[in-house]
Amino acid sequence: MPAIKNALLRYRVIDRAIRNNYNPFPSKEQLRQACEEEIFGSLEGEHICHSTIEKDLFAMRMEHDAPIVYSKRERGYYYSDETYSLEDVPLTEKDILAIKAASTILQQFKSTSLFGQYQFAISKILDRAALSKEQTTNSDEEVIQFEALPTVRGNEHLEPLLECIKVKKVIQFNYYNFIKNEHSVRRVHPYLLKEYRNRWYLIGKSELKQKIITFGLDRISEIITLDQTFIIDKSFSPENFFKHSIGITVYDQLPQKVVIETDGVLAKYLESQPLHHSQEFQRLTNEGKHVFSFFLLSTYELKMQLLGFGKDVKVLEPKELKDEIIENTKEIIKQYQ
Repeated sequence: MPAIKNALLRYRVIDRAIRNNYNPFPSKEQLRQACEEEIFGSLEGEHICHSTIEKDLFAMRMEHDAPIVYSKRERGYYYSDETYSLEDVPLTEKDILAIKAASTILQQFKSTSLFGQYQFAISKILDRAALSKEQTTNSDEEVIQFEALPTVRGNEHLEPLLECIKVKKVIQFNYYNFIKNEHSVRRVHPYLLKEYRNRWYLIGKSELKQKIITFGLDRISEIITLDQTFIIDKSFSPENFFKHSIGITVYDQLPQKVVIETDGVLAKYLESQPLHHSQEFQRLTNEGKHVFSFFLLSTYELKMQLLGFGKDVKVLEPKELKDEIIENTKEIIKQYQ
């Protein structure tokens, strides 16, 4: 855990200990033990030294105006102002702007109970923030604007699915297949929830197909939590499952080297925001084109990305992907003839 975050946690623990009426005048040793127990979960293993507590007390006095006083008679610490609490320290304007930005992001999902609880918590923090008149005026101006998202069906499933993932309960639901235009009943071991381009997806193991599949939440209905529990497939890893994919599609095939050629402007965009973590700049051609390589699966999302770049990109390899892009381009031209 970062040192700064640890320090802030210790300040909170020390503040609560000093204000504890059932154990007034805590000693330095008691403050040290309280911090160890709160942060590390036990008094064994990790250790906080007395000098750290001394520095924390000094920092609380200097940075947060904490009226901490040592009582020689009681051999412990107390607040000279009994009404003081570190929790009442007002947020800075920078803190408030950061919280408002986070609140705006969460507001995209305010219709769901899962995210709604956090939106309410942040609103409570903002309500308690003590702002000056000048700060209020500046903060109310719209200086950050996020993409306005339409309400997407399926977000109401987030909370029950998350709970089933946590307790490893098998679920059953109706699933609509866009391509086949039909519904079917699926029994699934839910592993992971993933968001991609403002839509949520469930990744889980299908009992029927005995393979890990991605399901769009907007196509799920009538979820039933079954009594059976499951054991996660040892081959599944949240970190590696989408490692070679762009988007939410994963194929039962090996990733391969994908090489594209771009113009100078698109190259700058790709350098500032890589298409994938495997992106590497290869060379500059004699014509001034930039060549990039990737190690990817040839997913639907990858093809859509490349087609979306239009004339600014050219696929060099693999040949199969290049041919698919050519065929898709021909079909697009036919649409306009």
